[in-house]
Amino acid sequence: MSDIRNRSPSSSPKPSFAKQPPFAKQPRNVPAPPPTPDAQHPRRLSRLLYVVSAALSLACLTYLTRQRSPLAQAYALCSRDGASIYTVDPTHPHVQCIVVDGAMIVDTGALDEVHRRWDASILASHAAGKRAHPKPRLDTRFIKSGSIVVPGMSDSHAHMLEYGASKLIPLESASNAKVATALVRKFILSDEDVQLDTEKFVEGWGWDHTRWPGQKFPTAADLDADPVVRGRRVVLQAKDGHAIWVNSKVLKDISPLPDHVEGGVIVRDASGKPTGVLLDNAQYLVTVPAPTQKDLEKLFQLTVDDAISHGLTSIHDAGFDPKSLQFFKGLADENRLPIRIYGMTYFDEAAEYWGDKVKPIIGAANGRFTARSVKIFADGALRSGGAALHEPYADNPTSRGAMRIDPEVMTKNIQRFLSDGWQTNVHAIGDRANMLVVDAYESALEGINVTALRPRLEHAQIITHADMARLARLGVIASVQPTHAISDMYFAEDRLGPERVKLLYAFRDIIDHGARITLGSDAPVETVDPLYGFFAAVTRVAPDGTSPHGPEGWFPEQRLTREEALKGMTLDPAYASFTESTLGSLTPGKRADYAILSKDIMTVPASEILSANVLVTAIDGRPIYGKL
Repeated sequence: MSDIRNRSPSSSPKPSFAKQPPFAKQPRNVPAPPPTPDAQHPRRLSRLLYVVSAALSLACLTYLTRQRSPLAQAYALCSRDGASIYTVDPTHPHVQCIVVDGAMIVDTGALDEVHRRWDASILASHAAGKRAHPKPRLDTRFIKSGSIVVPGMSDSHAHMLEYGASKLIPLESASNAKVATALVRKFILSDEDVQLDTEKFVEGWGWDHTRWPGQKFPTAADLDADPVVRGRRVVLQAKDGHAIWVNSKVLKDISPLPDHVEGGVIVRDASGKPTGVLLDNAQYLVTVPAPTQKDLEKLFQLTVDDAISHGLTSIHDAGFDPKSLQFFKGLADENRLPIRIYGMTYFDEAAEYWGDKVKPIIGAANGRFTARSVKIFADGALRSGGAALHEPYADNPTSRGAMRIDPEVMTKNIQRFLSDGWQTNVHAIGDRANMLVVDAYESALEGINVTALRPRLEHAQIITHADMARLARLGVIASVQPTHAISDMYFAEDRLGPERVKLLYAFRDIIDHGARITLGSDAPVETVDPLYGFFAAVTRVAPDGTSPHGPEGWFPEQRLTREEALKGMTLDPAYASFTESTLGSLTPGKRADYAILSKDIMTVPASEILSANVLVTAIDGRPIYGKL
């Protein structure tokens, strides 16, 4: 998956100052008359006013120069409101200042303390005779009153290039298939690349039939109804990434279709004719030409612009295919990665095993690129009915969903990848899929150092309490997405029934059973904005404050505390990506990745969380969005 929205970082407002009147010029070489006694006092007053005015002007000039000067290599970032920096460091959870030297945090504490320690280090340096590169005085920058600083936020599960694609055609805004088709038409007529190449595939992302009247899948005929759309090859990914919607031109290209696809579904009408929607593994029947370098850079830039404007400094990309892996490696080799990327390489069971032939990439591009994990799909998605369940769907008693991979093949490959030093990240949605994945881990992890390998269960959406306990015992990390809970809560009970639905997105139960979690968005399935995930985790209500269970939230007993939610998108993702020694908290010795938020999301009423804005996003101590 992958997608991006172009959002130009706005500069922080500059302070304004009233223009000072120019000083009156005095004539030169003209002797002044001797002062009379009565004139002495006014003249002294005039001189005093001149001196005061000059001093004020100098002070104002100094202030302006300081405010506009470039950020020093070493600086203290502080709050005049007191301890308004949330470090996510259990030893010092709230501080007034952090001290940054180069790319690293070197101290934290109160304003007078950090300056005293810095000045003492200067004296010690001088005493030791280290004068070749004298240590500078400590520059101090203050955040705005009411704002806070948090560690740079991470998204533990997103699809970067797909997120960019979702911003090209805003299909998620479509209220029905006709509106979606009109959006495709508008894109075709406005995109220069598509206009120049009539054979270029038109790709989009984000349609959601569960929000359309009747919740019925769209059809190729819906796209064919528009002559502009009918003449192009159109492939549109569903919001959950587990279905594609194509027009007749694409169906003709891939005909004749097989009667059955293992781990996938070809949706057909009553007469058995393909409708134009392909689920899970059936999506691979359509071969879309690889994107060009220009295409990839466009999508990547859209994602990066959106990510940094929302305070993200790191993204775990949940599915590199060969083309995207090559793209990201190229950017890393050229030191062109503005944010940190932790990549999961997609596993194709039909291809030759590669875990013993390819070396993991760890900390390339000065710590900004790592690809040391593999992504395996166990089943489909709940939204499209492909999640593998123990019992049939409540709204479709003929189906229990489907596994996308044979459990024996999955177990064998998990063990092989772990033995060859790769982290394994397995997508599992339904309770049957989660059980089978935990079974596979239980078998594969026997005698293996779990802490060294940190296996992950991606989504863990419907999971029994027994399997939650096994996650804790085995040391498997549950990588979960809180925004899914408030998106799916409107149809989940109809699909699962009143009892089974209680196990869906049961984050509190997972933690209480002793398992580790890490939070993400699954963008473009949901917004990449981490504050939406934070809000969903601590409230379990929609942004308007409502839920099927009322204003207290959908299954409110599964809410996280604000401290747990902040840790879930800072220190927990760092652990899940083997970087907790250098990232995830504002701790001396770690890299200076942080975000400045306009409101204190840890204390404001829950209804105000989503109105907080990101003022600054910094990586390695340098702002990449906003200004200090």
